[in-house]
Amino acid sequence: MALDPPAYILSLQNNIRARPISWEGAVRARTITDTDLKKIKSIDKVRKEQRKQTIEGDSDSYVALLLGSDDSPSIFQAAAKRQDILQYMLVLTGDLVDDIPSFVSKLLQHPKPYAPFIPLLKQSSNPEDPIPLLTSSVLSSLLSNALIAQPKKNPEIEDALPKLYTYIANLANSSDPGLQDIAMQEYSAVLRTKRSRELYWNQRKETVTPLFDILTNAVGGKDSDSTVWSGGASIRSGIDAGLAGGVGLQLLYHVLLVIWQLSFEGRLVGKGLDEEHDILPLYTALLRISPKEKTTRVLVSTLTNLLSTNRQTLMPAAIPARLPSVLQNLQGRHLTDPDLLEDLKTLNEMLDTYTKAQTTFEEYSAEVLSGHLRWSPPHKSADFWRENARRILDENKGELPKKLAEILGKNWDNDKAVLAIGCNDVACLVKEVPEKRAQLEKMGLKTRVMVLMQAEDESVRWESLRAVGEWLRYSFDG
Repeated sequence: MALDPPAYILSLQNNIRARPISWEGAVRARTITDTDLKKIKSIDKVRKEQRKQTIEGDSDSYVALLLGSDDSPSIFQAAAKRQDILQYMLVLTGDLVDDIPSFVSKLLQHPKPYAPFIPLLKQSSNPEDPIPLLTSSVLSSLLSNALIAQPKKNPEIEDALPKLYTYIANLANSSDPGLQDIAMQEYSAVLRTKRSRELYWNQRKETVTPLFDILTNAVGGKDSDSTVWSGGASIRSGIDAGLAGGVGLQLLYHVLLVIWQLSFEGRLVGKGLDEEHDILPLYTALLRISPKEKTTRVLVSTLTNLLSTNRQTLMPAAIPARLPSVLQNLQGRHLTDPDLLEDLKTLNEMLDTYTKAQTTFEEYSAEVLSGHLRWSPPHKSADFWRENARRILDENKGELPKKLAEILGKNWDNDKAVLAIGCNDVACLVKEVPEKRAQLEKMGLKTRVMVLMQAEDESVRWESLRAVGEWLRYSFDG
């Protein structure tokens, strides 16, 4: 899954390679030693094969040049005040890492292989500053190799990777699509193992959230009038030039690749992606507007990974998101990718099995127990509440209303609809089983819906008022 290097990085590297540097002046100023200069000259501006032979013939001394040794500091430490040398050596190091795998192995055997680079990530707060940018490129390549070569927990990786993630997250938060694309490619380079994905998820507020901001922009924004988000017809206008929100196809694809890599830890991330980012309706919307087979393939594969490991949590969201009908439409396209066709078949089979196994009560129960409510059919069905209200209160010693109380106890800053739906359910329970009001009150539901009467969100206020109204009606009748 190797990706072409970002054009911005390639252009920057080529410009730096072409700049003259006064190496002899650096020696006279004692910034670098004469020995350092001889090593650099022997591999600078020579053919790749000659460079490879030189490095492999004396790899220990070149490791010492870049990473330091007991006798001498790293050139990145020695030349810390010479921006031109730092930039040039970062580009040269990147070339060595990319072109000479045996040398990478030697670098990784150093006791502190990332120590000279980590401070350079913080050299500037400007996301376009070349030194942190080039450093992140080198570090992501080094760590990508290290994660495969050293699969067991490694303290140096455990220290370096979160710091690299923090820097890349700043690029992802940039408004510049070029910098965002660099971030996605560097994430992809290191998300190659279970541990790197776990560490990435541990920092999800800074690492994952910007990705979903980009994807939400691509469908026109969650709160927009886009027919994509609301489940209507496909929006095709402007697809060749990019999707909504100025999101280009390449950036979209690279963002989807990162989340696809993360989805291999489905058990770890599935619930969070559902609760924090509403991934099912978002991905269903993206499938509707997916302009290329390669983006469709990554979307379907990600959903397959997540739904197969989170059936109870995520399946209840798939039906109201209208995922089955979107998949049905996909089958009508002329798809040729065998992996996509296989995943599409698997996903359809999972959804068919789930749909056939559900009764209305089971569907409602699974949704409540998932901890995230949506306006699925049971909530607005008078027949459902007449038939199931008592069972909801009694099943498993009141497990469902207890869970409802837990859901209503959260703020849901990113999805106020959850609170409105919860208040709706409380109103329906009180209406159908008024003699159980004391049980519901004991769980704190009455207090919570009364507090929500002051909510800023209009739908929450309306539904909470309706719930309190049901409570008062039966209190007066009694």
